Amino acid sequence: MNEQLEELYYKPLIAIVREAEHGKTVRTVLERQLGVSRKLLSQVKLTEHGLTVNGIRAYTTAPVVAGDIIRVRMEREISEDILPQPIPVQIVFEDEDLLIVNKPAGMIVHPTHGHYTGTLANGIVYHWQENGERVRFRPVHRLDEETSGLVAIAKTSYVHQQLSEQMQANGFLKLYRAYVYGNPMPAQGTVDAPIDRDPDQPHIRIVTPKGYPSVTHYETLTSFQGTASKPAAAVVQLKLETGRTHQIRVHMQHIGCPLIGDKMYGLEDGSIEAWEQTAQRQALHAEILGFTHPLTKQWMEWHAALPPELELLEQMLTES
Repeated sequence: MNEQLEELYYKPLIAIVREAEHGKTVRTVLERQLGVSRKLLSQVKLTEHGLTVNGIRAYTTAPVVAGDIIRVRMEREISEDILPQPIPVQIVFEDEDLLIVNKPAGMIVHPTHGHYTGTLANGIVYHWQENGERVRFRPVHRLDEETSGLVAIAKTSYVHQQLSEQMQANGFLKLYRAYVYGNPMPAQGTVDAPIDRDPDQPHIRIVTPKGYPSVTHYETLTSFQGTASKPAAAVVQLKLETGRTHQIRVHMQHIGCPLIGDKMYGLEDGSIEAWEQTAQRQALHAEILGFTHPLTKQWMEWHAALPPELELLEQMLTES
């Protein structure tokens, strides 16, 4: 039976009822101890072994006594709509619960209309298939196609829920490195400017008073003064307080320092063509990611080295 459970279900979440919880319901204990959402409970209670107390199937409204052992088992799932493809994936960390990858620029995270293959999801689903794992692709956050760096993928619905809640509560550390035109003034500060779609071009975002609250903190790491033939530039570290689409790109353009290589929000000037060609993409990299592991409760942090094209860009800026 144990082997059958392992084949059909993920590793169970376990809660042991405490003295103070004597007489409470299964749902109350799971919400207090594990933060299990009602949505997840409504899913697991439909399966025979999804929700048990001392090994016996139970209802979420059933009362429990101190010492009872509650187990929550989520059915194993796969992403049936994602085609597995042998695409190289740079895995930074992986355990039973989550996966951290370093996404290259030029790759979309998840299949979309018109882009059903060649995505990060296709490569990861193939990776899991090769390892004999039945896992559904659940990205906790995403990066633009032309942005490189760290992406977190949850391997169960519970982990996805927990990490999403952390992110909404600003419990995530996400630091980006950007190469921009101009020198931000002041050198360190916060851009608090609402963002929404451009009504004339829905695929473009703009700063507008009627937009959604959007906050970006930035710090200039290195400044490069301009010359008669080249504009000023800077290396900037950014931390997001909100996560709007294209937020960093729009906010940096808003303060007069658009990203080098950004085809949508960047500069159009033939005199800076060498920098654009060197970057080969928008010069934005998600270099540091950190959060509390939902199961171990330990703080974890990962760093992704700069890709070669951005290393070369920084070298060019330094030498200019």
